[in-house]
Amino acid sequence: MSLPQRSPAPALPRQATYGQRPYTRPAVPGAGPMGQRPVGPRPMAAGPVVQRPAPRPAVSFLTVAEVAAIMRVSKMTVYRLVHGGEMAAVRVGRSFRVPEPAVREYLADARTDVA
Repeated sequence: MSLPQRSPAPALPRQATYGQRPYTRPAVPGAGPMGQRPVGPRPMAAGPVVQRPAPRPAVSFLTVAEVAAIMRVSKMTVYRLVHGGEMAAVRVGRSFRVPEPAVREYLADARTDVA
């Protein structure tokens, strides 16, 4: 026994559910027909030309555990240095991040000559 063949149903637009509006494409100001933007060069903005500042050199930050591993000391020693103001650090949430140059500066200043 075979079922009669039916033609596929035409695609109907989705009905909006309760509390929602049907989606319509927002109008673009200055758009031409069919919502397309005009093609061509963009008009220059009238006003002073603002120059961008020079890019800053990238600074990498280390965790307290990484600093402790580099210096071969405990994490508590690094925390003491940070809280004592001997090593610069940035607080991010509940943890500290130490700039890599700060570690190099501390190690350079901490060297002593032994006779």
